Amino acid sequence: MAAPSPITVDLKLLIAPKSQRVLYAEAGKDFVDFLFNIMTLPVGTVARLLSKQVTAGCIRSIYESIENLGSSYMLSEANKDILSKAQGFNYAAYEPHLLPSIQPPAYYNLYRCSSNGGYGTCHMYMANNPKSCCPSCKSLMNLSFTFVNLSSKVGEGFVKEAVTYMITDDLVVRPIATGSIVTLFNKYKIKDVGDLEEKVIAVGVNEGVKLLNASLQSKTALTDVFLKKKPGGSDIGNSGGIHSTVL
Repeated sequence: MAAPSPITVDLKLLIAPKSQRVLYAEAGKDFVDFLFNIMTLPVGTVARLLSKQVTAGCIRSIYESIENLGSSYMLSEANKDILSKAQGFNYAAYEPHLLPSIQPPAYYNLYRCSSNGGYGTCHMYMANNPKSCCPSCKSLMNLSFTFVNLSSKVGEGFVKEAVTYMITDDLVVRPIATGSIVTLFNKYKIKDVGDLEEKVIAVGVNEGVKLLNASLQSKTALTDVFLKKKPGGSDIGNSGGIHSTVL
């Protein structure tokens, strides 16, 4: 059986070749959903996804410390699993096609108090470990239940379709409009539109991880990911499916 084709999302870049920077990108719902999904990722998940990236600060060091500490030091394997494989409760809102598959922690199920004694506050508590004790009646919290995300349907995402969005180099997202484009051209003193270049990029998982990394440490994320020069002089690095047009 053939392996499934990698999922990609088209991103149209408008580039100023002289300054070698991306002025803005045009994208649809899929790419904007991917960007907004970054805000739902727990820090531990981000550190795990960026395991092969050069990240700012010490987050990666903390993650590796959790991974490397043995059972002699961690209170339980459950604690270690929850920290190193953290997931947000709204994971169902978007299936992150542009990020690697995220293996859920073994202890991600939720549990409630097993007591049937009618204690008034037992229903107020939940736990992620079936060996936890209820703060109200001290019974085991080992009755599993299902968390239902009512904020959105599975795979629905965050923004509406049938809209073209404008994403600036610093990842500001807005509906594309002539006024916004003119303002951006004035900001960067673009006098002649004919000097600009248009490229269509097929964004896949590799680019998704690089954008996640860039979003944490750069104000020029699109330029850093898609115009970073490779040895030998190539302007577009590490991207596939490129179509270029001079406007």
